[in-house]
Amino acid sequence: MTTSAPARSAPARRVKVAVAAAGFTSFALLYAPQPVLPQLAAQYHLDPAGASLAVSVATGALALSVLPIAALSEVVGRRPVILTSVLVSAVLGLLLPLMPSYPLMLALRAVQGIAIAGFPGVATAYLVERLGRTGVAAAVGAMIAGNSIGGMTGRLATGFTAGPLGWRGALSVVAGLSLVCAVITAVALPPSVPQPDAGRQTLRDVGAGLLAAVRKPVLLAQYAVALLAMGSFVALYNAAGFRLTGAPLNLSPAIASLVFLAYALGSISSAMAGRFAARIGRRRAVSATLLLMAVGAALTISGSLVVVVLGFVVLTCAFFAAHAIANGWAAAESPANARGQVGGTYTLMYYLGSSIGGSIGSAVYGHAGWSWLIGAVVAWLVLAVGAVWVGTTARTPARRHGLAVKSS
Repeated sequence: MTTSAPARSAPARRVKVAVAAAGFTSFALLYAPQPVLPQLAAQYHLDPAGASLAVSVATGALALSVLPIAALSEVVGRRPVILTSVLVSAVLGLLLPLMPSYPLMLALRAVQGIAIAGFPGVATAYLVERLGRTGVAAAVGAMIAGNSIGGMTGRLATGFTAGPLGWRGALSVVAGLSLVCAVITAVALPPSVPQPDAGRQTLRDVGAGLLAAVRKPVLLAQYAVALLAMGSFVALYNAAGFRLTGAPLNLSPAIASLVFLAYALGSISSAMAGRFAARIGRRRAVSATLLLMAVGAALTISGSLVVVVLGFVVLTCAFFAAHAIANGWAAAESPANARGQVGGTYTLMYYLGSSIGGSIGSAVYGHAGWSWLIGAVVAWLVLAVGAVWVGTTARTPARRHGLAVKSS
């Protein structure tokens, strides 16, 4: 029988601290260029879609790398992959501002995306093995809270230091903060709990696990949520700098970056998402949060700064709640022989959504304006709700009511 740390024990607290710090590192580095996309566009004579490649190239490389790295973790173990991910990506973050041209910057961003892939692709499987299925929900909430705080802090640090230090100096500040958190992860992260029912997997085992990860309709539904919700979220935030610093709002880059304070509330909503899902059921909870995202997006059409900011707050809180529920649901439903593959597939779809949705959204905004971007985002979110209901309806009643957190 697999042993795991109780959810409130000292080892479990160490795990939560470590994955929260790793989440901070990954998200701060991955999205650090987002607040300075207008400055990149101005310096390199780019349109919004071209500037957004500073984000999309990294997330696309991450998406393409996550499954091979998740498979590698089945062979070498989860902890070495996580530690390599956070430490290497932080060091690459320090090198990024030294790149002399935009193409070289994009190339290094792609390498950094590959390095970052080791944490999100492996973290959920590590948490299930270390804490067990009953303890994973709280730890996933802590991890996503670290993600949201890292995303917020990284963007705010970039936005506020870009003025006095330039965008290169601003990215260096974020990389330094991320390296500190990477060291915290290296010190605090315990080894995975050895699994008594299996040794290191062979390539054939990994392939069988991958097939298992894409056969269950309930898992396919969570992958759809990851793709469409993340695509919607990044599409809006990639264009947010252009929207807030342009007419009619005309904010300075530092003031515009304050919109990322919404991430603080997102960290709270992600931590509370498990209780919300337990109360009304996962399916209803995911659907409600996706529709709330659409409401928040629609509010940003207003010409009033107060309403626009409120829209971003609603969007951000709803997104992190939806992501926490869907990610935890996928982890709880993962077959024993496919934990890494399920986590890797979820992360693949999540960052494909970031890369593709972010690029498409920036192109829509650049060619048609903010209202058309909102229309596209609302359509994506409604499609995600439909995927949840179709994918979870296929489950048997006995299995549906047998979960610790009910599905509907």
